[in-house]
Amino acid sequence: MSKVNRNNPIRTSASEGLYSLMEFEREYPDDATCLDALVRKLYPNGIHCPRCEKITKHHRETNRPSYACQNCGHHEHPMKGTIFEDSATSLKLWFYAIYLISSTRCGISAKQIEREIGVTYKCAWRMCKQIRSMLDEGDGPKLSGTVEMDESFFGGKETNKHWRNKIPGNVRHAMGKTAVWGAVERQGRVVARVVPDTKSWTLMPHIRERIMPRSAIFTDEARVYRTLPQLGYQHGRVYHSAHIYVDGDAHTNTIEGFWSLTKNGIRGVYHNVSTKYLQTYLNEYAFRFNRRKSLGRRNMFEAFTNQIKKVGKNNVRTA
Repeated sequence: MSKVNRNNPIRTSASEGLYSLMEFEREYPDDATCLDALVRKLYPNGIHCPRCEKITKHHRETNRPSYACQNCGHHEHPMKGTIFEDSATSLKLWFYAIYLISSTRCGISAKQIEREIGVTYKCAWRMCKQIRSMLDEGDGPKLSGTVEMDESFFGGKETNKHWRNKIPGNVRHAMGKTAVWGAVERQGRVVARVVPDTKSWTLMPHIRERIMPRSAIFTDEARVYRTLPQLGYQHGRVYHSAHIYVDGDAHTNTIEGFWSLTKNGIRGVYHNVSTKYLQTYLNEYAFRFNRRKSLGRRNMFEAFTNQIKKVGKNNVRTA
């Protein structure tokens, strides 16, 4: 008889995964457990009662996703001000959706979320949209050291568009597409932003905002970057038009690899993304890319759930 306990399956030590579905189910079996985990993340030092004006002990209310102060009875709603506010969907399903999104390398479509967790497509689409809204790292630390920079274009080919949406005349292939700008530290973080165009006066404010002065920046031969030395940056070029893709330390392979990963992911999973929501998808891919050296799914799942914050005027002090 096998020595394996079939009623208690475990992840094999030979597996590369560090956070399997079995472990997720054990850690988050129901709504109550998910709510307790949410409270620990939002109120690491305890819940602050506005009436008592101090951190007090709160008790979970029966049949309600809220907590009551033991001194004055003030009700605290952990989900208020978060992505879960005004949602009738089970918190367990929200956590499962986050697990599915964080477990993939190239994302997961709302249609697949609909099939996996048993909600409507409209609900699944809103859940994915809300989860992506947490992943913007625009206010993070600036890039420094050796930085690669490039611009790209997202969108379908003119030949594949409906005749009503085609741009007439002999225009460049980039016309009709959405322009994006990106910069990446070698072996480090990436920043990607949707921009109205790729002209110098559009890109330079992003460069000054996101990259530390005196950094070594490598780009292609695009003329928009010719003023970088005047802004205090070290600038190296690689001339793609001459079929030179690496010249010593000068290359843009890292940022181009990120563009390739993102475009292939969008093409394979989502098929097409509108300009209106493209930035949120770039945030999702950048968030994963910046944590690509994390140790497996558990770290990525925790990274996603650590982004859950209370926002807006209803924000509540947690310490």
